[in-house]
Amino acid sequence: MTAADLDARDPLREYRSRFHTDDADPVVSYLDGNSLGRPTTASIERVSTFMTQAWGGRLIRGWDEEWFELPITLGDKLGRVALGAAAGQTVIGDSTTVLLYKIARGAAALRPDRTEMVLDRDNFPTDRYVLESIASELGLTLVWIDSDRRSGVRTADIADVVSERTAFVLVSHVAYRSGFLADAPAAARVAHDVGALLVLDLSHSVGSVPLRLDEWGVDLAVGCTYKYLNGGPGSPAFAYVRAEHLPEFRQPVWGWMGRADAFAMEQGYVPAEGVRRVISGTPPVLGMIAMQDTLDMIGEVGMEAIRAKSVALTEYALELVRSDLVPLGVEIASPENADERGGHVTLDHPDFREVTARLWTRGVIPDFRAPSGIRLGLSPLSTSFEEVRIGVLAIAEELRGRT
Repeated sequence: MTAADLDARDPLREYRSRFHTDDADPVVSYLDGNSLGRPTTASIERVSTFMTQAWGGRLIRGWDEEWFELPITLGDKLGRVALGAAAGQTVIGDSTTVLLYKIARGAAALRPDRTEMVLDRDNFPTDRYVLESIASELGLTLVWIDSDRRSGVRTADIADVVSERTAFVLVSHVAYRSGFLADAPAAARVAHDVGALLVLDLSHSVGSVPLRLDEWGVDLAVGCTYKYLNGGPGSPAFAYVRAEHLPEFRQPVWGWMGRADAFAMEQGYVPAEGVRRVISGTPPVLGMIAMQDTLDMIGEVGMEAIRAKSVALTEYALELVRSDLVPLGVEIASPENADERGGHVTLDHPDFREVTARLWTRGVIPDFRAPSGIRLGLSPLSTSFEEVRIGVLAIAEELRGRT
């Protein structure tokens, strides 16, 4: 079936028109939605209106009217439409790095008599660096999983290293490099069998893969909002803390907005009830504006339909890769079984660093991941099958031009 046929039959095709494109600098194939999503036209209007009316008009009254509660009300909405999380467990707040630090330190504090943290060597650098800092800070031991870069962390890998010494296991639900989709409920069971906690990094799965955090038994999670949620560069991340852990959850960055009765300005820190205790200082209200329209779309469409489109896009991309790129020496560096793959596909070739730079000049935008990978990040609501076709054929043309 051709790209034109697939686009004509796409039940989500109408949603592509809701995203802004810049006619002055045309991009013919945007394949980097797993790094930075396109802005929606509604969000551009929403941000402008916020500047002139909510901020410019209501001024400081906005805190009483909406902003003070926005990290939690928006967190509840995210939990409902995309995380499979009941209200009161999700909050929007700091950067992914800062929230991961808070969540990981809080996880360690929930298991104070345990001395080990488990993660894999191919996890995203921030995840590795944050846990390395916590290990140094608290005198804990990092237990490393040597996962396959073209696959990811499997349940058996976790089972091989956890023990009664394990405080928590940190896993990226979708691996940033390969796109491997971890079996989260199985990982939770393996961690719980030894009394440990499971922490998930959802940065590459939220908005692309259906999540059921409550049902799966996930203990804590973090994720960013500027990929498939289209929150914009540096938009704030989110954190999830399972309800049963909230009464005892303690995070290390104490700030006034995470205190009980924040405006009392009293001496001494007492954590707020519920998920508000994850908050530290004044939340980035402006950074929360753009993602709201994508959350509305996810609520309209449903994550199952989004996942079906995501699988169709990656399957079509792989079909083209096998026919047009593999004969040119390209290797597929992602799982070829859709059940084990998230929303992006990674390809390897020794010339891809230079090829990526050349692609960008012709309006074809994938991203490069060292040492030799191009990632095709296919955002289901905004990416067309025609964009995939144009992008893969452009890669083939660049490779042929280098031989």
